[in-house]
Amino acid sequence: MLEHSRDSELDGETMPKLLTSLSIMALLAMGSALSAQEATQPAPAPETAAETEPTPAPEADAAQAESDSSGVGLDTGRPVQEDPAYIKATHDDWQLKCFRTGAEGQEDLCQMYQLLKESGGNPVAEFSIYKLPEGAPVVAGATIAAPLGTLLTEEIKLSVDGGNAKSYAYSFCTMAGCFARIGLTQEDINAMKRGVKVTIEIVPAQAPDQKVRIEASLKGFTAAFDEASVLQN
Repeated sequence: MLEHSRDSELDGETMPKLLTSLSIMALLAMGSALSAQEATQPAPAPETAAETEPTPAPEADAAQAESDSSGVGLDTGRPVQEDPAYIKATHDDWQLKCFRTGAEGQEDLCQMYQLLKESGGNPVAEFSIYKLPEGAPVVAGATIAAPLGTLLTEEIKLSVDGGNAKSYAYSFCTMAGCFARIGLTQEDINAMKRGVKVTIEIVPAQAPDQKVRIEASLKGFTAAFDEASVLQN
C-alpha cells in the first residue's frame, strides 16, 4: 500500500510534464510526417505563361503606397479606463478606500479598509467597514475576505480585546477567497472604538481541529469610521 501511495504521488507530480512531453512529441511526429509526405510528392509542373499572374503596373504600386500612408487600417488607440478605486486618506492602521461614482455632483463612496497579514508579513485577509442609514437594524456593515480552503461550516468568529466572540456565516466564495458579510451593532462599534485589536478566527478545511487567529488593529478606527460613507446594504 505504501509503494502504491508513493507511485500515485509521483504520477500526480509528473503527469503535467508527461503530457507536455507527449504533446511536443506529437507535434514533432506530425512535422516529420508532413516532411516525408512533401518529399514523396512530385514537384509541381512549371507554370505556363498564361497561368503566370501579370506584374502590377507602377501606377498600382503608387496607389497602394498612397492608401497605406493615409492611415487606413491603423489602430488609433482608445482611452485607458481609470481605476475606480483609490485611497483617499490613511488613519493609522486603517485606510479610507473610495470608489469613483462617475456622476457629476455626487460624492465618491468610501469605506474603511485594512489588509490583514500573518506574522511573516504575507496578506491573508481583508476587512472593510461602511456605515448604514439611520433606522437600519444595525449601524454598520462589514465584509471580511478569508482565504480559500476555509472550513465554511465553522463560520468566522470576531472578538474585541479577548471579549466574548461572535460567530458569522460565510456569504459566498470566489476565486479570490471566501467572504462574510456581517452587520455591526452600535455596541460592536463602540467596543471597536475603545478597543486595541479585533481577533478574527477561522478554521482551515484541511485541518478542522486547528484554529487560525488573525489580528486587525483598531488604531485609527474612530477617525476612519467618522469619514466612511453611508451605503445602502
